[in-house]
Amino acid sequence: MELQALTAISPVDGRYRKTTGPLDIYFSEFGLIKYRVLVEIEYFITLAEVGLPQLPKLNDSQKHKLKDIYRNFSIADAQTIKDTEKTTNHDVKAVEYFVKEKLSENGLQDYLEFVHFGLTSQDINNTSIPLSLKDATTEQILPSLKKVTEKLSTMAREWKDISLLARTHGQPASPTKLGKEIFVFVERLNKQIQILEQTSYSAKFGGATGNFNAHYVAYPKTDWIGFGNNFVNKVLGLDRSQFTTQIEHYDNLAAYCDAVKRINTILIDLSRDVWTYVSMDYFKQKLKAGEIGSSAMPHKVNPIDFENAEGNLGIANAVFEHLAAKLPVSRLQRDLTDSTVLRNIGVPIAHSLISYTSILKGLDKLILNEASLKNDLEDNWAVVAEAIQTILRREAYPKPYEALKDLTRTNTHITEKAIQDFINTLNVSDSVKAELKKITPHNYTGVNPNY
Repeated sequence: MELQALTAISPVDGRYRKTTGPLDIYFSEFGLIKYRVLVEIEYFITLAEVGLPQLPKLNDSQKHKLKDIYRNFSIADAQTIKDTEKTTNHDVKAVEYFVKEKLSENGLQDYLEFVHFGLTSQDINNTSIPLSLKDATTEQILPSLKKVTEKLSTMAREWKDISLLARTHGQPASPTKLGKEIFVFVERLNKQIQILEQTSYSAKFGGATGNFNAHYVAYPKTDWIGFGNNFVNKVLGLDRSQFTTQIEHYDNLAAYCDAVKRINTILIDLSRDVWTYVSMDYFKQKLKAGEIGSSAMPHKVNPIDFENAEGNLGIANAVFEHLAAKLPVSRLQRDLTDSTVLRNIGVPIAHSLISYTSILKGLDKLILNEASLKNDLEDNWAVVAEAIQTILRREAYPKPYEALKDLTRTNTHITEKAIQDFINTLNVSDSVKAELKKITPHNYTGVNPNY
């Protein structure tokens, strides 16, 4: 069958195409070819700046026309390269031939052999892929993540004063604030996003085994190390690794995978918590006309966005885990396993993007059911026992913990009246009793920094 959304094997390119479509310019075959063309052309332009006797400097008009080759790169151009690859059986060589043809069209036919001069294919791949990853992260992933954190921040501020019965080990625990519990995720995400933003996009550039062998033997007086650093760091905006084999060692790419994986793990935690709050009736969900929650049970409105997010985050992290573990390991100066694995870098990115979109959609549907939160607090007066015994400790009351333990464990259900009656039996001053009686599950929520 002809490839389209309905016939795609992967849901990344099928069911979720609307969400993942913006990633194709970075991670599709077309995207990879375009970035390869970009690197080859920018390399040729930068090489012409060195002052090699056989390669004169280019004027601004020539540079502009050459840059337009990748700026205006089309599907037809990519297909031309793929057709050439059928003959060469080498994808990067096909790109080289394409660039040479374009140079000839621009009157630079005398300098064709300086295209891909002294390079191996990995000099192109190991700059193209981190460049595409950097662009995708800057233009798609980080903006999506920041939408999530901004939404959570807004919700946290809106619900800053809403008291919530906490649960530790699944059991009622000291109350908290709903806004604060949401802001826990904001702080975690912001810190990990900052780490992601600081991750270096490393690139290899140095010939067949990383030593500029071919460059140096042809022009031994040229500072090729300085050239490589300038080209990768300044022209491409990456970070050139100084000592490599034929390939980049991928340690920083592994760090990138781990950084996104940690972010995704936090979002799995968020998705499960929100899902649980929905199941506890703390949140209702906005209804949309025509939508069906269950094919059998008409009443259901399921938290499917958070389930979808959790599932896709899990797939993304599984692939990130493999990339981080596999890519830094290569036999001697290189084997081919990195090449086929790297082609999948867009897959976990896509599943991550699907998840971020689902989380935002799910958060937008939430409606706070404040009555349910209040009822839960009112039904769990036992949680103020911690507060009472702590004040009694302050007053040097004998064995306050044990006294509260006896109260809360010998009564199957602790009510406000039970707490008040207990306070009346205490051998403490009236002012302390009054202080204790002011404590309720609704106001025993502690203190937090402003947010």
